[in-house]
Amino acid sequence: MEDIEDVLGPAGFSDGGAPPGLRLPLSTVAVKPKRRSSRLAQTQPQPDARIPGTQTIYVKTFGCSHNQSDSEYMSGQLSAFGYAITEEPEGADLWLINTCTVKNPSQSAMTTLISKCKSANKPLVVAGCVPQGSRDLKELEGISIIGVQQIDRVVEVVEETLKGHEVRLLSRKTLPSLDLPKVRKNKFIEILPINVGCLGACTYCKTKHARGHLGSYTIDSLVDRVKIVVSEGVREIWLSSEDTGAYGRDIGTNLPNLLNAIVAELPADRSTMLRIGMTNPPFILEHLNEIASVLRHPCVYTFLHVPVQSGSDAVLKAMNREYTVSEFRMVVDTLCELVPGMQIATDIICGFPGETDEDFAQTVSLVKEYQLPQVHISQFYPRPGTPAARMKKVPSIEVKKRSRELTSVFEAFSPYEGLKGKVERIWITEIATDGIHLVGHTKGYIQVLVIAPDSMLGTSADAKITSVGRWSVFGEVIEGSVAVNEASHKQNCAEVRKENGQNHVEEATCTTKTCDSCACSGAESAAQQCSPPSVAPTNRGEAARQETPQPTLVRRNVEGTVKTSEVDTATPIAKDQQPNVIARRALNIDRILWGGLAVSFATTVAVLVLLTYKISHTPSY
Repeated sequence: MEDIEDVLGPAGFSDGGAPPGLRLPLSTVAVKPKRRSSRLAQTQPQPDARIPGTQTIYVKTFGCSHNQSDSEYMSGQLSAFGYAITEEPEGADLWLINTCTVKNPSQSAMTTLISKCKSANKPLVVAGCVPQGSRDLKELEGISIIGVQQIDRVVEVVEETLKGHEVRLLSRKTLPSLDLPKVRKNKFIEILPINVGCLGACTYCKTKHARGHLGSYTIDSLVDRVKIVVSEGVREIWLSSEDTGAYGRDIGTNLPNLLNAIVAELPADRSTMLRIGMTNPPFILEHLNEIASVLRHPCVYTFLHVPVQSGSDAVLKAMNREYTVSEFRMVVDTLCELVPGMQIATDIICGFPGETDEDFAQTVSLVKEYQLPQVHISQFYPRPGTPAARMKKVPSIEVKKRSRELTSVFEAFSPYEGLKGKVERIWITEIATDGIHLVGHTKGYIQVLVIAPDSMLGTSADAKITSVGRWSVFGEVIEGSVAVNEASHKQNCAEVRKENGQNHVEEATCTTKTCDSCACSGAESAAQQCSPPSVAPTNRGEAARQETPQPTLVRRNVEGTVKTSEVDTATPIAKDQQPNVIARRALNIDRILWGGLAVSFATTVAVLVLLTYKISHTPSY
């Protein structure tokens, strides 16, 4: 079926076409209903005839933080229109799957979920990079799809799909507005897309087919968004894109200009922190000093994700990465020299077509030399339609061998040993999967697990590092060090404590919370998570209580599960590091039970005293 825009065509408007950014009302389009055989019509239920906006929608997200932001915007619009968002697929009236096309596992997970949806006889809408980059995919036949730049029309697509129609919106027009209603996965974290697409042409990258060429939001629109989310009590702002470093090159500006404008709007009390997203080496080489200056700012995490992909110039050339190993070294060396406590993450692809033993040895040597605390190791996945898919492949046995070898090299490092006994400022935004610890991050975005009350969510505090493992750092909050913006925190904590359950939107593949880009990183975390050291590499699971429609709807963070993606491998807390503490939920139940017993006891005592008094004062006859 054609895109709705293609069905309309320029002839549908007197001026030869709709003005850029105009939302075309679906009522003006003759949407083709799905064809059903007479036999199927007798066995399958007819489309729901209830009033639009009263149904329940299950939203599932695969991929990077940019995809997560898209899902939050789509959930926000659906919620504002009256739809209920749920984490339970069985009870939903429609499934909305936001997909990732970076690697085979993420697309395979999508295919599996589509099959489950069809088996459950549920209406289905597929969004994201897979339908945008592979619209003719067999698995998408007969399914409503929505492209990455059409997320502002998700309500229309859902409405028509619930009526039994197949709708396809894929044509690119203008960038979606940043002011759409939004349901955040974590109420304390705003994922802010600063641009879509990239300027690269990596031979293995499928995301370029979906996200397209670079398209940047204006500095004014991004700064306005920052002002709004700060006023709403957001504590972390993640700048997200397919390549953060390329920002602004299409509109006559650059990343340092944007960063300086955003930093100027952050609260002076450091209650809101900024995290810069993934950037490829070519586009920050000319701005290293400016970037370093921003990273030194008190409200900016001294962390950057810079994928290298290989330690061999020959392999980088075959990948069309447009930089050399020496240029990657320049980026890392300069930032580490100019920024105290700088933390850098990188990606490695093992077994890229044509990679020789010598090429791989150079990669191992680079990893050993820098001993970066976060290295995301992936086997090469050929993606259909990419130049690398046509190249001569390295035998799969050899690819797996190299991946295991590099993983072993990386796991031999102890990057956090020097932290033990130190006092670090941490910003606390979530609850760990074990239900016991809160999760905080240092200025270098090192993840620290502390035992503290839920009221500390959304605050910062000094913490003494008490235990350091290969994957986990534990600390104790120092009393009297808690800093909080009282204007919004009091209400936020009250709302957090009211809620229970898990968020409906889960990041499931591609990258983790620190990997802001699917586009050219393409690295599976076979060795370590993106966010440094953790119970599990990404976040989160939050509550799914329905909000009252507002201009911006915020998803509550309760369970706060540092949840890994399906591609990334979670590393549990070592047994010797797990404290013998009752889980929060159990503690809450115990408090309720003891409270009830205390009230009962007090009541009994009062009754006995009253009876004794009456008996003693009753006159005898």
